[in-house]
Amino acid sequence: MYQGKKIIVVLPAYNAAATLEQTVADLPGVVDEIILVDDGSSDDTIKLAQRLGLFVFAHQRNRGYGANQKSCYRLALERGADIVVMVHPDYQYDPRLVSYFASFIADDYFDVMLGSRVRSRQETLRGGMPIYKYYANRFLTFVENLATGQNLSEWHTGMRAYSREVLSSLDFSKTSDDFIFDTQVLLQIVQRKWRIGEIPVPVRYFSEASSINWRRGLRYGVGTLFLAIFYFFGYRP
Repeated sequence: MYQGKKIIVVLPAYNAAATLEQTVADLPGVVDEIILVDDGSSDDTIKLAQRLGLFVFAHQRNRGYGANQKSCYRLALERGADIVVMVHPDYQYDPRLVSYFASFIADDYFDVMLGSRVRSRQETLRGGMPIYKYYANRFLTFVENLATGQNLSEWHTGMRAYSREVLSSLDFSKTSDDFIFDTQVLLQIVQRKWRIGEIPVPVRYFSEASSINWRRGLRYGVGTLFLAIFYFFGYRP
């Protein structure tokens, strides 16, 4: 709890047993509740989450990253969250930063907070981000900023925080169940003129951290590019 706001962390999980316990252990004391949505994992993610005392919701089959987030946010709102922070349970993003994300929203500086992995090229690559992903990230972010009039340092981060009002305003019926969900959500947020802030977060790529393969990454990149172009010409997700 911070400033009387209920803070819920949501963990969109898929085969996260190797890193889940460390992720949960590093969450700060301001977190009131942790929700884990399992998207058809084949490992012990669900059993471990239950042992850790998390609220667990399981998809019976793998439905996709976007579908996982939709369940996360629906459950968080149903359980009374004022601020919802998404943290990947693969430990790629530092859970200790959750308190900063939540405080900027609770103190009414911003409605949405993003964790930017891109402060400098050297730092990002040293953290393990593959060089092709770095340049794809830079190119797509440039196009998305140009299309929307924003000046965000990164559009593709997986660590995000939202106020209850923001999540309640979004139309998830218009969003994908796949990775492009994140871009569609941000475009809705820009369209509705919610205030967006950013915090730098360390880059951590390692063997246990999840990452989409080259083919799915290419499909995601092309889809994101077309979304930005369509937005520039008047399409609204």
